[in-house]
Amino acid sequence: MLHLFFWRGTAYSEGIVHPKLGNVRVAQKAMLNSNLPALALFAFVTSVTPGPNNLMLLASGANFGFRASIPHLLGISSGALILLVSVGLGLAELFSLWPWAEVAMKWIGAGYMLYLAWRIASASPPNGSAARAARPMRYVGAFAFQWVNPKLWLMALSVFSIYVPGSGNDFSLVLAVAALFSLINLPTISVWALGGAKLRHLLTEQRRVKVFNLSMAALLLATLWPMLR
Repeated sequence: MLHLFFWRGTAYSEGIVHPKLGNVRVAQKAMLNSNLPALALFAFVTSVTPGPNNLMLLASGANFGFRASIPHLLGISSGALILLVSVGLGLAELFSLWPWAEVAMKWIGAGYMLYLAWRIASASPPNGSAARAARPMRYVGAFAFQWVNPKLWLMALSVFSIYVPGSGNDFSLVLAVAALFSLINLPTISVWALGGAKLRHLLTEQRRVKVFNLSMAALLLATLWPMLR
């Protein structure tokens, strides 16, 4: 296999395709085509089920409305796209070289999720005076969070190890898989923000808002358990 690795460098620079490498790519694309329905279903299930992103979107929609949550939505979708491409091209293999990086990422993610849970729990009622100073998560924050989101990492690793193993030698294949996930992910997670926005008319009293936000913060903290155990 080493000769294929060194051939790739020459092939990319000279526009030549190794016969064996070409056969591998054909097999990988055939595997993707045969696994496409299962892959799309996997993308839908992992996107629609509760997790850090969806719980935060539900809270954002309830506290700020759907329109104000759009930058949050776009940050999640684009961050997930870039992470999927990076994992597909072999980023996760760095953890085998530097195990400390995986541990550091885990605890950075845990710390950030604690901060987000505190923000949700301490959010003011929509009509409160302090609510005018509050704001939903912005694009950059949502984008950055994807890199320490344990659910997204697990999903990305599963995709490229189960459905299209060995796809790192074909950028177009990796990009196609990531694009499919993004096309399914964005409308799916939007349902959570819309659902939160529909709850706004029920959250007109300070006590109700406090109970809702504390519940969302507790559920977000509960998602830490699979990551830290």
